[in-house]
Amino acid sequence: MLGKNSLMLHVLWALLFFITHSLAGSNYDFRVREASYTRLCSTKKILTVNGQFPGPTIQVRKGETIFVTVYNKGRYNITIHWHGVKQPRNPWSDGPEYITQCPIKPGGEFKQKLIFSMEEGTLWWHAHSNWSRATVHGAIFIYPNHGNHYPFPLPVAEVPIILGEWWKRDVMEVFKDFVRSGGNPNVSDAFTINGQPGDLYPCSSSGTFKLEVETGKTYLLRMINAAMNEILFVAVASHTLTVVGGDASYTKPYTSDHIAISPGQTLDVLLHANQVPGQYYMAARAYSSNPLIDFNNSTTTAIIQYNEPHHPSSTTPILPGLPDFNDTDAAFAFLGSLRSLANKEHPVNVPTDIDAHILTTVSINTFPCPGNRPCEGPNDTVLAASMSNISFQLPPIDILEAYYYHIKGVFGYDFPSYPPLIFNFTDPFLPLVLQIPRRGTEAKVIPFNSRVEIVFQGTSLLGGIDHPMHLHGFSFYIVGRGFGNFDKHKDPLNYNLVDPPFRNTVTVPINGWAAVRFIARNPGVWFLHCHLDRHLTWGMDTVIIVPNGKNSNERMLPPPPNMPPC
Repeated sequence: MLGKNSLMLHVLWALLFFITHSLAGSNYDFRVREASYTRLCSTKKILTVNGQFPGPTIQVRKGETIFVTVYNKGRYNITIHWHGVKQPRNPWSDGPEYITQCPIKPGGEFKQKLIFSMEEGTLWWHAHSNWSRATVHGAIFIYPNHGNHYPFPLPVAEVPIILGEWWKRDVMEVFKDFVRSGGNPNVSDAFTINGQPGDLYPCSSSGTFKLEVETGKTYLLRMINAAMNEILFVAVASHTLTVVGGDASYTKPYTSDHIAISPGQTLDVLLHANQVPGQYYMAARAYSSNPLIDFNNSTTTAIIQYNEPHHPSSTTPILPGLPDFNDTDAAFAFLGSLRSLANKEHPVNVPTDIDAHILTTVSINTFPCPGNRPCEGPNDTVLAASMSNISFQLPPIDILEAYYYHIKGVFGYDFPSYPPLIFNFTDPFLPLVLQIPRRGTEAKVIPFNSRVEIVFQGTSLLGGIDHPMHLHGFSFYIVGRGFGNFDKHKDPLNYNLVDPPFRNTVTVPINGWAAVRFIARNPGVWFLHCHLDRHLTWGMDTVIIVPNGKNSNERMLPPPPNMPPC
């Protein structure tokens, strides 16, 4: 809980950070190990970093380079990904298992170099191996560099709001059962705010996260959706929320009575304490657009408590109104309203003359039951997922090293620029044969300095659903989004090329499409995948390879000496 004294300490600490924090050479130690935590009336051991859940916050300035040494003291292989950190020329420390590194085995360690460049705002770090990220995650605060300031009034305090999911069982056992079953995973037992499910759950009122505020003050909520499989609606009773940043890029201020945030995304949100003193719930619950897919329909809460001596804190908090769980219009009205700040200090550079066009389908699929395993998908099938009808398979060694050292047979270069199967992607009645993808480990090569457009086209296979697509190594401009099939002649006429949001994760609407643009100036091997972990596990992934440029500062850095062995 952040009370009055702790808020004051937080403000003083933040001021001290601004004054004294070095711009280079900072070192963090991350010790991954098990610790006991009590939630929902039961105690279990979970994987943590430095014994904390959520894990420690990394605090840096724009453009800083730091080092994090990850020590694996747990029972499982582990990797750590620095989500949204572009790592210029340095894919070696990006973190996804079997993409840019082999996992850190129990008892092993890996010193990772984090190169921050243009990011400013809130990002996060998380495990990128199996489902360990359910409990192995934390915030990254990126402050302006010396001499620069926020493009909004300085808040009195900055507070991480990390949204997550909690299973009563060991999440790794949930993952193993999910993979074995061939069906959907068990849904979580609770959502959490800063690791706590909130006092609407049994045995949870004593641990509910509480933020004490003072009338007339403004608070910066650094919000992260670390949930495994759900897009979330979030609101604070009787208060509006003003978004001023997303995915470590500033936005024009946008005020709303609720927000929608996908797994992988971050938002910088101003909360103005301008209501009658009392207690108010912050609440979050799932947005889920496909009625055929099970999801956790519970609500997690935290408490916003005004610290006023004449208003006792024992009053019953007020719950906010949240959109219905299937309110697609509410979700995308919010997402479509965000715009880049686009001013002199924070300009936009949207590519116009495109060199590399990619249209890829993102689909839920099935494989026929092989007969020697459980098949709990529809009609005794095995559930799968794909991009451009390829269900991605992880290789036995990481793709980055295979690419760098020219090791053949690990992956192919045949990810297509256009889907190999052309059909009415959003027709509600599609033949079953279209549900079966091919398995493969295919990458897409994009020449250095290309101006790239990727259109993600959702399909109605198995009913369709929304997909938060995340690209490592880059942020991109979300220039367009819509429902139905993308029309390459008509839809680009309505693109926003003036102030589109600059993000690293784009939410593709159910049975719709989203278009993003970026310039491929970061050489390396970069993962592209859905951030719903069940879809990632099923194969909704691919790899983007950007070869070296001509100049020395356009080439990948050499590998560090301590890469984890396969």
